[in-house]
Amino acid sequence: MAILDTRTPDPKKFIAGATGDWEIVVGMEVHAQVLSEAKLFSGASTAFGSEPNDNVSLVDAAMPGMLPVINEECVRQAIRTGLGLKAAINHRSVFDRKNYFYPDLPQGYQISQFKDPIVGEGKVLVSVGPNNKGEFDEVEIGIERLHLEQDAGKSMHDQSPTLSFVDLNRSGVALMEIVSKPDMRSADEAKAYLTKLRTILRYLGTCDGNMDEGSMRADVNVSVRRPGAEFGTRCEIKNVNSIRFVGQAIEAEAVRQIEVLEDGGAIEQETRLFDPNKGETRAMRTKEDAHDYRYFPDPDLLPLEFDAAYVEALAGDLPELPDDKRARLVSEAGLSVYDASVLVSEKAIADFFEAVAKGREAKQAANWVINDLLGALNKSGRSIEETPVSAAQLGGILDLIRAETISGKIAKDLFEIVWNEGGDPAEIVEARGLKQVTDTGAIEKTVDEVIAANPDKVEQAKAKPTLAGWFVGQVMRASGGKANPQAVNDLVKRKLGLE
Repeated sequence: MAILDTRTPDPKKFIAGATGDWEIVVGMEVHAQVLSEAKLFSGASTAFGSEPNDNVSLVDAAMPGMLPVINEECVRQAIRTGLGLKAAINHRSVFDRKNYFYPDLPQGYQISQFKDPIVGEGKVLVSVGPNNKGEFDEVEIGIERLHLEQDAGKSMHDQSPTLSFVDLNRSGVALMEIVSKPDMRSADEAKAYLTKLRTILRYLGTCDGNMDEGSMRADVNVSVRRPGAEFGTRCEIKNVNSIRFVGQAIEAEAVRQIEVLEDGGAIEQETRLFDPNKGETRAMRTKEDAHDYRYFPDPDLLPLEFDAAYVEALAGDLPELPDDKRARLVSEAGLSVYDASVLVSEKAIADFFEAVAKGREAKQAANWVINDLLGALNKSGRSIEETPVSAAQLGGILDLIRAETISGKIAKDLFEIVWNEGGDPAEIVEARGLKQVTDTGAIEKTVDEVIAANPDKVEQAKAKPTLAGWFVGQVMRASGGKANPQAVNDLVKRKLGLE
């Protein structure tokens, strides 16, 4: 069946070749490990980091006479994911045998789903940008299907110079294969899609999205065509394990295909691997089609059936998802779309912000979380989970600002102290004498001293009132940032006769 292209070609995304412009077309198959303590068809553990072959049952090792039994938690997680992707949930689905041989696939086939998957069509809304105007492009990426399948084991070729070993710990682990439609038109769109998909899965708690541990990986289908033409022949780049590498792989493969076509050659449908060190893709094998796998319904498993009430119960228990949370932060908290987008980009960041903002001014909380906390985390190479400043500590700093116990400048210094040393912000302020000076007599004395020391600036300020800010800065510096800024500003203007 032909796939209709509903997207209008965008010249900004074209790639200039020697013979004219080309357009990238990208689809993606994401394998996301289901968050479950047991595997899809056995009770073996899914714990990461175990010794090789520690988490292997007789079912996973495909011993004779062993029969698979479906893990209902994996079914629940797949349905919840489908609901989070605004997808159709199929009340009846079928498990099939996908036949192929690999040393780390003990059965000689993979139990998957083919014609009747558990989840049908859905969609993911992604934001690409910002551009030089600070604007985002909103792009809807279609979901073709989501199906459940079991993972294979892992071949290990670096343990011996003459032997290969097999670790079956991953054998039988439940995967959700999430297949997109070929709706992406650039590497940036593909990276934004994968980022958003991982965010949704983490909000739902259906996959941890840890690509470095192999619990989420992407097969990327890339083709090129003349703008508006029919889809070209695609090549699949297999098992890309980072969002950055996905972008690099797409760009490298697109350039390769364009060069082949412009030299008069043809693209062969094949599976390729991406080498991030060389920044290029290389052929792995000829790409199989569905008929090569000889799919047929698994005779050991009945069709999977559930009713509407089962789905409705799961739908009623879904958390607030990133798009809904962003809309709420914009409409109710008054945040900008950009700030709200940053805050909801990771569930842990959103949770941290909401803890800080509870009972406090949302815009101020957003500024501190985005600019100060995330800025410091980025500079130190840490994630939000590794922050040395807790939500309670940051909230305490904001409370001290609101109570006018400390100035904005002192608050920055206090943040650094908490970051490096920890402790209760209020106790630190008390112990180190960081309280804001609100005594107008003491502030007035400092203002008088600064004015007396700069008579030339006084005359300039009378002609150019904006220079009052210079005096304010000098007074704040002289007070070590402890003077109340508003009191300083008022006194400076009065003393200079600018009121």
